[in-house]
Amino acid sequence: MAAGTIVVVGGGLAAAKAVETLRDEGFDGEVRIVAREPHRPYERPPLSKDYLRGEVGRDTVFPLDEAWYADHDVELLTGASATAVDVAARTVTLADGRSFAYGTLLLATGSEPRRLPVPGIDLDGVHQLRTLEDSERLAATFEASAREGAGRLAIVGDGWIGLEVAASARSAGMDVSVVGLGAHPLERVLGPEMGELYGQLHVEHGVHLHRRAQASAITGSEGAVTGVALADGTHVDADVVLVAVGAVPNVGLAEAAGLAIDSATGGVVASATLQTTDPDVFVAGDVASVPYARYGRSIRVEHWATALNQGPHAARAMLGATDPYPELPYFFSDQYDVSMEYLGFVAGPDAYDDVVVSGSVADRELVAFWVKDGRVEAGMAVNVWDRMEDVKALIHRDGPVDRAELESFVG
Repeated sequence: MAAGTIVVVGGGLAAAKAVETLRDEGFDGEVRIVAREPHRPYERPPLSKDYLRGEVGRDTVFPLDEAWYADHDVELLTGASATAVDVAARTVTLADGRSFAYGTLLLATGSEPRRLPVPGIDLDGVHQLRTLEDSERLAATFEASAREGAGRLAIVGDGWIGLEVAASARSAGMDVSVVGLGAHPLERVLGPEMGELYGQLHVEHGVHLHRRAQASAITGSEGAVTGVALADGTHVDADVVLVAVGAVPNVGLAEAAGLAIDSATGGVVASATLQTTDPDVFVAGDVASVPYARYGRSIRVEHWATALNQGPHAARAMLGATDPYPELPYFFSDQYDVSMEYLGFVAGPDAYDDVVVSGSVADRELVAFWVKDGRVEAGMAVNVWDRMEDVKALIHRDGPVDRAELESFVG
């Protein structure tokens, strides 16, 4: 059982679920959250989807009501930036000079959008998407578009955030262009086979895809953005630009404290119980590099389900639990009328031999399996529901899975 104050540094879902679990598990000691943003901890998937489109209110992004923290005697410090952790003294220092002692510490510091190193990045009308305020500023451009006619949005980056925002912007009537480095959207994550499913989906909804394209500058006039210049000389006209070129884990606090950083994943090295290289410090969410026995390696996953599951697991470990983190990497996405769930892990094109599809790509109702040496490494269900437990069983099955079994998975 943890002794002394438990301090949680972070303002996302992992932090919220960790403190909720601490109280649910009966921990009655002091609990303090240090959250950099001026809000109680919140979750981020709605920021590129229904919250961005104005379909739900702000309260829907908070997993715990404001009153919950006071009712459960959790001290919530918002707008408080942790600047140093002293693992020898067991203290956390804030930017305003305050310092707090901890018995056990959880780092759930999340990640930051990767900055695009090109001229014009600071022009008015250039956005990134990470915070509530980011989403609200972007939503204001959608609303202006609806009032004034179709505005023009250019998105640099063809990953999940970029494509989800593209779908939301098209629903608002905006003219949307997506600039991606690969031949297919999501190519680094899904490979060409399933990446092109999303490429065709966006083309059918009127998105202009610029493939194998590199942004060389954000252009502007009188301080306001006018578009994106590409390396091949093309200019993508735009009134608004979203830069969505990935994220960088916030490991600076951990690294400065002397905690080990995984050079392969960029995350904080964690054990199977989410304990760092200091026995009194645990980690969860975007920054956690966690060993997965199924894949024989550590993996860092920047998705909602990771925060949802690792926050509680870390909390129980801080209270003495020793069971290894059991969940396979999982994520989901909703774009237009296509919803998907993905389970498992594929580390690039060399990590699989084939993609086996059951169902119909044309109808976008299918389950795709990434297979290596006959074993299922990952599976993605597109508009097919309640099959993730079956996909999980296939991933965990020892030895090869017959191709005919996979092809007949969707009956």
